[in-house]
Amino acid sequence: MGYLNYKVLLAFIFLSITVTAQDKKWTLQECVNYALEHNITVSRSENAIRTNAQDVLQAKGQFLPNVSANLRQNLTVGNRELFPGNFVDRTDNSSSISVGLNQSIFNGFRLTNLYKQSQLDLETSQLELNRIKDDISLNVVNAYLNVLFNKERLEMAKAQYAFSKTQLEQVKAFVDAGTQPQVNIYDAEATLSSDAQSFTVAENNFNLALLTLSQLLQLPYEGFDVEVIEIDSPSEGVLYNDVAPIIAHAFQNRNEIKVAEKRIESAKVGTAISKSGYYPSLSFNYGYGSNAFFTSVIDNESPFFEQLDNQKSHALTLSLNVPIFSRFQNKAAVSRSRIQEENAQLNFTQAKLDLESNIQRAYTDAQAAFKTYEAAKASLSAQKLAFGNAQERYNIGVMNAFELEQARVRLLNAQSSLINAKYDFVFKTKVLDFYMGKPLTH
Repeated sequence: MGYLNYKVLLAFIFLSITVTAQDKKWTLQECVNYALEHNITVSRSENAIRTNAQDVLQAKGQFLPNVSANLRQNLTVGNRELFPGNFVDRTDNSSSISVGLNQSIFNGFRLTNLYKQSQLDLETSQLELNRIKDDISLNVVNAYLNVLFNKERLEMAKAQYAFSKTQLEQVKAFVDAGTQPQVNIYDAEATLSSDAQSFTVAENNFNLALLTLSQLLQLPYEGFDVEVIEIDSPSEGVLYNDVAPIIAHAFQNRNEIKVAEKRIESAKVGTAISKSGYYPSLSFNYGYGSNAFFTSVIDNESPFFEQLDNQKSHALTLSLNVPIFSRFQNKAAVSRSRIQEENAQLNFTQAKLDLESNIQRAYTDAQAAFKTYEAAKASLSAQKLAFGNAQERYNIGVMNAFELEQARVRLLNAQSSLINAKYDFVFKTKVLDFYMGKPLTH
């Protein structure tokens, strides 16, 4: 019984956790934060930064001397010719120990520029990570708004379905009272069926929007839901009056521009590294060593440590290498580096052109979206009046069911157009906020 109660308790705890997870509604900020923490592309970029940090450490270590130690033991067994025609079976045993140090003194500033380039690569990776995070944040906001958009469309379809059910009941009452013909019931039932289909489509679109967002966050779709944000009606106050300040701010602050600038700097340093091949190099070497030797043909050899002490030696070497002809290797390396500089500059120019084009398009789209919203709002107001008038005329028998349905369809289209225009405008203003560096979750 105790074991059974234990299993029941575990099942209850698991069920409680599952229900809690399914009841959770994700806020926009939580979605963005979760995406940035768990996205695979972000994790790869973070690993790239860690790799670049090790490259910086490695480049920094090149300024330090290289120190190594060597121990060697050699044993030779067999016949040896001591004198012409005189062979003897002997065993030789030799030991040696050495410590060496190598230090580069001057190599055409190659090490200095390699260290500088590794730092630039690290900074570039950090900026690239920020750019990726910005793009992910914008994608999450877009997907979240798409969920809200389809949620509102679903609510509209649900309300319309409920209205059609009520309308069918009213028509049946009118038919029973003898004020309307039986055929009006068939028309009302057809309208209800059409609205039921529209409700099903809207529900499916909402579920697909939730699925897209959950996949973007890499979360299970089952039980996933978001917190509904009340989207205020767009106003002209959130529009930007001039695109020039947005472009200027983006050129100064956007990560894709900073990445392109860093790559130009890195390419210039790469040219300096290639030019180091034309310079002479100077290095210093120091070695300390000793050895001991024993053979089977001699009995009065000095002890091992005494031999090491007696035969110790120091070697100091200063080496100067002056390049005279490198078979065009240095010339080709410098030419390739300069071409990379030109490409980096071209990429920078292209990045600015792309950014300016995207901002100009977003600005124009936002202006057009606001005008579309204003037109949709005016159209909806007119269609509400028209439909109200049509209902009154239908109730008194002046308008038939087909004409009423046409007025209702125009009203539904106007409502749908307004919702589309509202969310289109909100997202496009978010894009401009994105280029201005404003928080997307507010």
